[in-house]
Amino acid sequence: MTGGQWVAHPGNIIDYRIDIAKPLDPIVEGIGSFLYRSEQYYMHVDPENEVLATTTFTGEHLDFIKGVVMPVVWKRRYGAGRVFYSALGHTAGEFEVPQMRRIFERGALWAARTPR
Repeated sequence: MTGGQWVAHPGNIIDYRIDIAKPLDPIVEGIGSFLYRSEQYYMHVDPENEVLATTTFTGEHLDFIKGVVMPVVWKRRYGAGRVFYSALGHTAGEFEVPQMRRIFERGALWAARTPR
C-alpha cells in the first residue's frame, strides 16, 4: 500500500542531498535541492509511485550502490484513497528543516483531501 519497503540505511546518520524530481507538483513546488542529515534509506520501491524527491548514494558506505538514485518522497493512489510517503523525518529534530517540514505538511494535506 505504501509503495515501498525499507532495506537498509548504510552509514546510519549521515549528511546527504535531497533533489526535487517534480518541481511543478504542489507538494514540492518552490522547494529546491537541499542538504539533509538523517538516515539515507535504501528501499525497494514500486515503479508506479509518482516520485517527488530523490537522493543519490555516493558509495562511501556501500560501494555497490554508488550512483543509485533512490526515491525518498512520493505519492500514489490506492483504490479510492491517496498515499503520501516521505522517508524524511526520522527524528523530531528533522522537523526543524523548513523544506522537510513543508513537504510533510503539503503531502499530508494532499493525502487527506477527497478526490474531486
